[in-house]
Amino acid sequence: MGKGLAGRKVAIGGSRKTEEMSLLIEKQGGIPVVRSLQGTIFLAEEQTAPHIMSFIDFQADWSIFTTGAGIETLIKIAGKMDMEEQFLQAVRETNVASRGYKTASVLKKLGIDITAGDSDGTTRGLVQALKSFDFKGKKVMVQLHGEKAPSLISFLEDNGASVMQILPYQHIAPERETVGKLCSELIRGEMDAVCFTTAIQVSSLFDFARKEGCLEGLVHAFGTHAMAAAVGKVTAAALKEEGIERVLAPEKERMGAMVVELSRYYENQ
Repeated sequence: MGKGLAGRKVAIGGSRKTEEMSLLIEKQGGIPVVRSLQGTIFLAEEQTAPHIMSFIDFQADWSIFTTGAGIETLIKIAGKMDMEEQFLQAVRETNVASRGYKTASVLKKLGIDITAGDSDGTTRGLVQALKSFDFKGKKVMVQLHGEKAPSLISFLEDNGASVMQILPYQHIAPERETVGKLCSELIRGEMDAVCFTTAIQVSSLFDFARKEGCLEGLVHAFGTHAMAAAVGKVTAAALKEEGIERVLAPEKERMGAMVVELSRYYENQ
C-alpha cells in the first residue's frame, strides 16, 4: 500500500493519544492537525476515593466496567490510597461484565475473567448480554464513562439489582475557539478529513455548528470535500444521526485501522 494520505490535512478530534494518532497519519503521508473536540478527562479523585472504599465493603455480586480508561483510573486512585490489591481482590470475587474491546483487553491483562460482554461495543449490546442472568437481589457496581448510562442502570434496577455507580473521570467542554476553528476550516475546504474517536466529539462539533448557524455548511463539507472517519460503530452512528452519509469506519475498532481505512479511501480515488 502507498501513502494514500499524501498531502492531506487530517484533523484529530480526540484529546488523548494525539501524538500516537499524529504518527499514524504521518506514516500514511498525511498532515495531522490536532483539533480536540473533547475536553481533557480529569480524575475526580476526591469524589471517587470514598466510592472505592464503599465498593470494597459493598461485597458486590457483579462488577460492570464500561471503559478501559475507567478501570485504569480506579486502580490508580486505589493505589494512591494504598488499597489497589484490596480493590482488585474485590473485583475478582465478583462476576465481571465488560463493554468494549479496550475494556476487555485491560481486564484480561489484569488476569480478571469476564462473565459477560457486548458483541458490538455498545451499552445496548452489553444489556443484551446481561439479559440471560438473574439480578434479583444482587449487588452490582457499575463504572460509568464520563457520563451516565440510564438504559443500563434502569435494566439492572428493573430486574431487582441494588446498583452502586462509580464515575472515575468526567468530560469537560472543549475550547470553543478550537471547535470554531475546525468548523471554519471544514467549511472553507481547508481540511480533508476528521478522525473522530468518540461520539462526544461528534456532538461537540455539530452542537457548536447548530448554535452558530453554520450547520448546513458543515454538513455540506462532509458531503463533498471532507471525509468523516469514525473509530467504530458507536461513533459512526453518531455521525449518521447528524445527517452525514459518507462515513468511514474500520471493521476492527482501532485508531490504526481507522487511519489505514482513510488512507485506502484516498488511494482509490
